[in-house]
Amino acid sequence: MSENAGIAGWQFWIDRGGTFTDVVARSPEGELSALKLLSEDPDRYPDAAIEGIRRALRVGTGDEIPASGIAAVKMGTTVATNALLERKGEPTLLVTNQGFADALRIGYQNRPHLFALHIELPEQVYCRVAEIPGRMDARGNELEPLDEGLAREALAAAFDSGIRSVAIVFMHGYRHPDHEARVMSLAREAGFTQISVSHQVSPLMKFVSRGDTTAVDAYLSPILRRYVDRVSAALPGVRTMFMQSNGGLTDASLFQGKDSILSGPAGGVVGAVATAGMAGFEKIIGFDMGGT
Repeated sequence: MSENAGIAGWQFWIDRGGTFTDVVARSPEGELSALKLLSEDPDRYPDAAIEGIRRALRVGTGDEIPASGIAAVKMGTTVATNALLERKGEPTLLVTNQGFADALRIGYQNRPHLFALHIELPEQVYCRVAEIPGRMDARGNELEPLDEGLAREALAAAFDSGIRSVAIVFMHGYRHPDHEARVMSLAREAGFTQISVSHQVSPLMKFVSRGDTTAVDAYLSPILRRYVDRVSAALPGVRTMFMQSNGGLTDASLFQGKDSILSGPAGGVVGAVATAGMAGFEKIIGFDMGGT
């Protein structure tokens, strides 16, 4: 029996990668066990993380998991990471000021390969742009009223085309969010299920970085939410937490697309630092290789 004996309930630490899912379980008696499963094996189980918990608890596939006996589940995942890399996120509409449709496309014009004659720009995460007349200046003065009628039409057209996710990014919206907030209300009325607004998602001064983060959040959050909801549904009442890109944990209900891109890799860094510290090393080089 280990020094951790007597904890109230099982605890699970899970790394859900693109190829393999690793599950470390600690029993109420303090005993540790580890299990590795294929992340995608639909003929044998619907979800690897839940299957790992079932096997640790010796619960059959069709039986209900005894959630009352689980103290906590803490998970890192590359679900959003892979969706971004493979461009398999949610179809997304970008709503911005008139004249700024290409601002995120242009970006900062960084040139990784300075002398390349054929420049290949990365594929944008949004599939459609709506430019809306209306402008606030840096001091909060309304230079041009927001055209709510045109905004309503643009949102309706996008919704009718099947888009359900929208990113709203206006100039100076980080400090003066009135126009963004009004378009957010219109998007909610139109029926959009994912609405990412820059002054909430990433209240930063720079338009491009704020816009990129907001667009990625709208693009990934629905994918992530479906996965989180599936895990939570299998573990009703269980405290479930996910690792964010910054290496910290957050409740499953607060886990957002923008915070999930480095969820999986962050776990390796945090684990390496903790392990090295226990061994007395202050300076280390870590290497984390995934199956994908």
